[in-house]
Amino acid sequence: MSARLVELLTAEGVFQLELCRILEIDPKTLRKHYRAELDRGAAKLEAKLIGHLLRIASGTGATALKAITFCLCSRFGWSPYAPPPRRMS
Repeated sequence: MSARLVELLTAEGVFQLELCRILEIDPKTLRKHYRAELDRGAAKLEAKLIGHLLRIASGTGATALKAITFCLCSRFGWSPYAPPPRRMS
């Protein structure tokens, strides 16, 4: 039950210190015994957040533009301050 709870709460964005309080264990113990659950929960949370961000980016207006810019910067290394790529002749 604890392993499933750790994964579920991590996927909902609960911080590790809060999980330690809930389970009444030390942070080192949490990471040692529940590493796989923490990793899976974090991956699920990231996937949910990316889904929401892409949904927002598919819209129109200033909010969509900010979401698109964020996606380009964080996922693809794009920078509005970088010089444009040089064209090959």
